[in-house]
Amino acid sequence: MLQIADRLGGINFGKETEIYKFEKIKRAKAEAKRLNPNTPLIDMGVGEPDKPASEGIVKMLSNEAGKPENRWYADNGIPEFQEAANNYLKNIFKINDLNPYENILHGIGAKPILAMLPLCIINPGDIALVTVPGYPVTATYTKYIGGQVYNLPLLKENSFYPDFSLIPDEILKKAKLLYINYPNNPTGQVATKEFYTKVVKFAQAHNIVVISDASYASITFGSEPISFLSIPGAIDVGVELHSLSKSFNMTGWRLAFIAGNPKIVKAYGTVKDNTDSGQFRAVQKAGIYALNHPEITAENCARYSRRMDLLVAALTEVGFQIEKPKATFYCYVPCPKGTKTGERFDKAEECSDFFIKKALISTIPWDDAGQFIRFSVTFEAKDLEEEKKVITELKNRLLKLQLVF
Repeated sequence: MLQIADRLGGINFGKETEIYKFEKIKRAKAEAKRLNPNTPLIDMGVGEPDKPASEGIVKMLSNEAGKPENRWYADNGIPEFQEAANNYLKNIFKINDLNPYENILHGIGAKPILAMLPLCIINPGDIALVTVPGYPVTATYTKYIGGQVYNLPLLKENSFYPDFSLIPDEILKKAKLLYINYPNNPTGQVATKEFYTKVVKFAQAHNIVVISDASYASITFGSEPISFLSIPGAIDVGVELHSLSKSFNMTGWRLAFIAGNPKIVKAYGTVKDNTDSGQFRAVQKAGIYALNHPEITAENCARYSRRMDLLVAALTEVGFQIEKPKATFYCYVPCPKGTKTGERFDKAEECSDFFIKKALISTIPWDDAGQFIRFSVTFEAKDLEEEKKVITELKNRLLKLQLVF
């Protein structure tokens, strides 16, 4: 009999009946469209840019793809990309003291970096502190290798920051890793220098490695982006991840980088060297073009900010209590309690399912730290007039549901 590792369920692998929430949403969308073929579905759940990579990025890939010198394995990356990433951190985040060859390495997207870092830090029995709701990869791999996960809820009453004072001493003694993500998916909250300073002091006091996931770092509205590495002492305790997916519309291109503590970066490089052979050199060179053209991100921010203004105004008119997020393309709102016609939502997942079935509106539910629904402004619309039409239609459909808050 074939044996599957216990971390994947062992003899019970493949017998699970529980359906992952994103698969549930996918199935619900398909069924709603089947039953309502003449009504377009408004997809506010998609978590990737609605625009393709810019012409300059695509042209750079095209120019580099066929060059003989780019056919080789890239392994842990080309130095030109590390240099471009270093200059990007200088220009955008005012971080001036990094060595691009010791403090920076590329990755085939942020997801693999987040998967590999627990292999660098966690021993069996060690604990990873992980904020929830959030991206689960670091927690998943911690469990894969015999570590434990302690969730830090991002509560509205604490402005969607983790409260380190509530962590029990017995957890702190075994904690080796802290995962944070700001600007935050899904809450849209941004970090302040005060918060990052608190993180550094916490890590120093308990000898914990910080993984700062800054995948949305440049997508801010009306404020300067802040890097964890800009805080004194941060480089001594952690690393930061930057992704080209969201900032430069390069989700499928799979390109990111890790920056920060040289020992952690080197450990990541060791694991990476035994895991993959690096991203295609031509993709890295297209990434260099992107990093050298931050105006691409600025254009995205202007579009998302404009759409967010429309969305927040519409949701407020429906009855949601919401302020415009300071960053990301996500709008995270408290779930309504039900409807005037008798429906009751005990979970956000029930509300999200109701929106799909009754109004053909797709959102993402979160029940990890309260009941919330996430709207994304990465919906398909070619210009402002189409954006207005989509948001007006969204508002009208929600009003017909007669929601109760």
